[in-house]
Amino acid sequence: MKITFKLFATLGDLLPANAVRNIASIDIEPDASLNDIIDRYQVPRELAHLVLINGVFVCDTDRDQKGQLKEGDVLAIWPPVAGG
Repeated sequence: MKITFKLFATLGDLLPANAVRNIASIDIEPDASLNDIIDRYQVPRELAHLVLINGVFVCDTDRDQKGQLKEGDVLAIWPPVAGG
C-alpha cells in the first residue's frame, strides 16, 4: 500500500531519490510498524524524535506496533531540534 513519507531537517537526505520537498510516496507492507519504516530508510532511531501519523504524535514505545498505517496516510518524522 502507498503512504506519504516526510522527513524534515537533516533527515531529508535519507528520502528516496524521487522525493520532492522532503516528501515521497512509498510502498509499505500493510503490517509494517513505524520502526520497520524508520529502519528501512536508515533513519537512526535516536533521531526519530517527533513521529506523526496524519498529524498525531506516536511515542517511541508504540512504534513497534504493526498495522498502524492505512493506505494514503502521512508519516512525518523530525529530528530533535537544538536552539531556542
